[in-house]
Amino acid sequence: MNGTYESFGKFVESKRLERGISLRRMAELMDLSPAFWSDIEKDRKNPPALDKLELLAEKLYLSDEDKGIMLDLAGKRRDTVAPDIPAYIMGNDYVAAALRTVRDLGANEEDWEHFVEELKKRKG
Repeated sequence: MNGTYESFGKFVESKRLERGISLRRMAELMDLSPAFWSDIEKDRKNPPALDKLELLAEKLYLSDEDKGIMLDLAGKRRDTVAPDIPAYIMGNDYVAAALRTVRDLGANEEDWEHFVEELKKRKG
């Protein structure tokens, strides 16, 4: 899903440059030091917490798709799931049960794509 982005740092650097925002300005917008922000972009530091990631998405005017990519890359960088997912799972017992079921059934990418498409059809 992350497309051409090999890391969280490369993704945010690319989006920052697309928007014409300097590293110093980005750090200022994120209320972080330029050195700390540089370390994030160079993948020497982990991505910030979810509230800062939400702010980052806002400041970079990310589309929903790009925001999802960013969150996925942030999770991978931390060697965990995307940071917006745990609260959803924890808040809905049926989600954890569903994940266990599809895991136990050996669902593959094609199965998931079909499942998601079916849900999208319901939303019209």
